[in-house]
Amino acid sequence: MGPGGKGSNQAVGAARLGAESHLVAVVGTDLFGDVGVNLYHQEGVGIEHVRRTPERNTGVGFILLNAEGDNEIVLDMGANHLLSPDDVDRAEDLIASSDAVLSVLEIAPRTAARAMALARKHGVTSVLNPAPAQPLDDVLLSQVDVLTPNESELRILCGLPPDDPTDTLELAHRLQKRGVRQLIVTRGRDGALVISEDGKVEHLPGQKVNVVDTTGAGDAFTCALGVALAEGRPLADAVRFATCAGALACTKLGVIPALPDRKDLDAFLNAR
Repeated sequence: MGPGGKGSNQAVGAARLGAESHLVAVVGTDLFGDVGVNLYHQEGVGIEHVRRTPERNTGVGFILLNAEGDNEIVLDMGANHLLSPDDVDRAEDLIASSDAVLSVLEIAPRTAARAMALARKHGVTSVLNPAPAQPLDDVLLSQVDVLTPNESELRILCGLPPDDPTDTLELAHRLQKRGVRQLIVTRGRDGALVISEDGKVEHLPGQKVNVVDTTGAGDAFTCALGVALAEGRPLADAVRFATCAGALACTKLGVIPALPDRKDLDAFLNAR
């Protein structure tokens, strides 16, 4: 058992990669909330916008892992549901001074939408990791600079079953027509598809590693992508950096222990 949650993991992962990382969140006043706050202190994550409440317990998840290292996750969102657009508004100065803003869907979509809107208002690159996936309205999608679904999430975003046979690129272009600027469709061991704002498509291969646990791969990918974009890397280069982070995270059990630091990630990337 250990701390987790997509936003939490990504904040910690970004800090490990050398970014000045801050988290906007709500956690309970329970033991799990204490564990999270202590972790943020240890990892150097700013918590001035982490609100604690007695109204709900801290969100928890249960991870089911098979022999191949693949996972399924059962979530109780708990206090995550209390994070509101008002909480995001209170962090506007922080957002305005940032180089990238990351959001997930373990919070209410309207709250994620507010974060994306404030990023757009202040000219800050926004990244939406649309998980857990659900259909989203055009108001939110039109505020997103970079959307990072996997192939099943892409289909759910389009209102389809996760195993729908419709071509992946066709679905990605549908979302671009609804306002998303750029998409990165992650494909696990097969790397990622990068669809630029002008419609250009690039397939970046995955990295071969000995897989122990895939649970932290998505969060490692997303936080590394955010860090690379914040550093001003072109999108394809940022995705290569992120793909290596995701692969490296698969070589260790758990999530927080698997999130790479900058030294290890740079060494892994340079060896490729």
